[in-house]
Amino acid sequence: MTHRSRTGIAGIIGIAFILALAAGVPAHSANPIDRQALAARHSPHLTAMDIMAPLSVGNGRFCFTADVTGLQTFPEHYRAGGTPLETQARWSWHQNANPNGYKLSDANRDYTAYGRTLGYPTRSTTPAGIWLRENPHIQPLPQIGFVLAGEGARALTAADVSAIDQRLDLWRGQLDSRVKLLGQPARVQSTVSPDSDTLALRIDTALFAKDLAGGGSLSGGRVAVRIALPLGYDLAAARHNPPLDWSQPGAHQTTVLAQTARTLSVEHSRDGSRYAMTLAAGAPLTIRRSGPHTFDITPASGRAMDLTLTFTQRSPAPAAGPDAGVAAPIAARLAAAPPAAAVFARSAAHWRAYWQSGAAVDFSGSTDPRAHELERRVVLSQYLAAIQLGGELPAQESGLTTATWFGKHHTEMVWWHTAHFALWGRPAYTARTLGWYQRTLPSARAVAAERGLKGARWMKMTGPEGRESPGGNPLIAWNQPHAIHLAELLYRADPTPATVARYGELVSETAQAMASMLHWDEAGQRYVLGPPLWIAQEIYDQSTSMNPAYELSYWAWGLEQAQQWRERAGLPRDPDWEHKRTHLSALPQKDGKYVAVESHPDTWDNVDSRHDHPSFLMALGQLPGDGVDRDTMRRTLDAVLAHWDWATKIWGWDYPMIAMTAARLGATEQAVNVLLKSDGPNNGYTQAGHNPNKGLPVYLPGNGALLAAVALMAGGWDGAPACAAPACTAPGFPATGWTVRAEGFRRLP
Repeated sequence: MTHRSRTGIAGIIGIAFILALAAGVPAHSANPIDRQALAARHSPHLTAMDIMAPLSVGNGRFCFTADVTGLQTFPEHYRAGGTPLETQARWSWHQNANPNGYKLSDANRDYTAYGRTLGYPTRSTTPAGIWLRENPHIQPLPQIGFVLAGEGARALTAADVSAIDQRLDLWRGQLDSRVKLLGQPARVQSTVSPDSDTLALRIDTALFAKDLAGGGSLSGGRVAVRIALPLGYDLAAARHNPPLDWSQPGAHQTTVLAQTARTLSVEHSRDGSRYAMTLAAGAPLTIRRSGPHTFDITPASGRAMDLTLTFTQRSPAPAAGPDAGVAAPIAARLAAAPPAAAVFARSAAHWRAYWQSGAAVDFSGSTDPRAHELERRVVLSQYLAAIQLGGELPAQESGLTTATWFGKHHTEMVWWHTAHFALWGRPAYTARTLGWYQRTLPSARAVAAERGLKGARWMKMTGPEGRESPGGNPLIAWNQPHAIHLAELLYRADPTPATVARYGELVSETAQAMASMLHWDEAGQRYVLGPPLWIAQEIYDQSTSMNPAYELSYWAWGLEQAQQWRERAGLPRDPDWEHKRTHLSALPQKDGKYVAVESHPDTWDNVDSRHDHPSFLMALGQLPGDGVDRDTMRRTLDAVLAHWDWATKIWGWDYPMIAMTAARLGATEQAVNVLLKSDGPNNGYTQAGHNPNKGLPVYLPGNGALLAAVALMAGGWDGAPACAAPACTAPGFPATGWTVRAEGFRRLP
């Protein structure tokens, strides 16, 4: 395998000096970007109902998604072919009973390679596999929407709404929704606290006071805000975007812990899962329990009410029953409930600081007609990333909007979800994700030991406990080096001994497993990766796949980075890692182009092998190109753009990924063209900024990959062509048609 020359400690010092000079790419203009204007011109403004574009407010742990009323008034209308209206918290989980005591090894299938047989939990359709895959699963929080309440009241429908004027103010993180409901004006303002999982609402409508009995087609009732607590998700109805489950009211409990004229404290419990909801208002309310799990809220007088709803996870109930002595904690929680005005003010301050921090890019001077749309996607993706991906538990691929893969996160998507934060100068968000890796090291070490490996082998599909899920997941390997890559991005943001000390163990344990996953091929005098292996292009036989191009390059780069981390800590290079790094197999190619995997080198001979991710391009794109011949990669890129099967199976993150490869090769026109490719599936972005994919109305790897690609194209990478302000464009954008003003970016390796 061809490797870039290494210079040890001296090289590290030189690189550190260069990075210190290039900590942020200067703006390509004498004037700084007007960030408030940038956010304002892309703040969504809806004047009609768009079921694919409900708008959300959140803080990275907690998110509330609203329809045009500003609440969740029409959940069935939006869910039928659109995007669900849900309230989610990343800490809210539920697990079904496990009377059979299933454990992960019960889903094992034996794989034989290199003279040994190992069991991997790949059987996902057995009873054990099904239970282990489905549990734990995310537990939704309440739906909150307008209803007609009272005897004879009918359900509200989309036809009851007119005069829609809904704006999401990105600069303040606040949603302002004005409609006519039943012909009467209604206004809802909403935001979420950055400091707690608190939703603040300001609601104003004469419908609270209006007696609707006998009015037109209405047979009775009046408008209220209903808070409805579901059992959970109906996972039997759908694997992705499952509906909320309102059946079996006796299978869960909603207990009123305390109530006053202005407050309500409720606990919801289902098996061992419990959360608390604290409602507080600035003026007296009328609170009516309309069902075992529903509450109807109206102002006691007048037409307006300010509310906060704070959600907190509660520990499982003790065997003796509910919490003993709960009065004091409940009283304290009610007393601490923040007023709505304080939440709105804190939210506005938080979002101003967010937009003023880190990087920004402005395409407003461009003549390319696509520039405005790219800028819109970039701004909205930054907002969505902050509210959907910014928590301490890595996000599911649908963030906090809807449920996919039972709410579990896929660690191969962690790079797309969080690397961009560091590249955009907001490394604290990336650090939160690495905190999960640090907390989960014991589980990863146990997985490694079970598979005869050293160090820590990272699980692919997992929930908060770190237990892997059955399926092809345990055979995926490209998730393994991500922890090293993310740690390196954090080091580049803060190249200090403290960073080395903080993440050194994580880097070392990850590299140990990587090194022990390689096998010596005596005949070829080289190390090989796999089998068994499920490569990033998920179409090849897992039991025979060996030496995928992308993964080999990632192994070479990851082991070298781990060696540099040892040197930063004052340790010598590990001789085993060094031998394996320098004797890795070459990246597989055929007829002058790279192929996906050495064991099945049919990428360019068989059209059926030209769908799903063209992952071999990532070796020079997401990665800096260890083992890559640039001429060969350029021919490979051209072949992908000309001959790839885009229609059969392609994902939203593939487009930015390919653009990164094109940019590094200097093919800037191709980079922009593929980034904004309009004739391929799964590359559209809704009015809310979401990237729908294959029946998934929300697919955040697309947003994260877009941000990573733009960071590379606008901010550059190590060794990128020099760009002298002001008469230049960013290195990944064409010189013609694009005026790119960029500031605050950190270069990719």
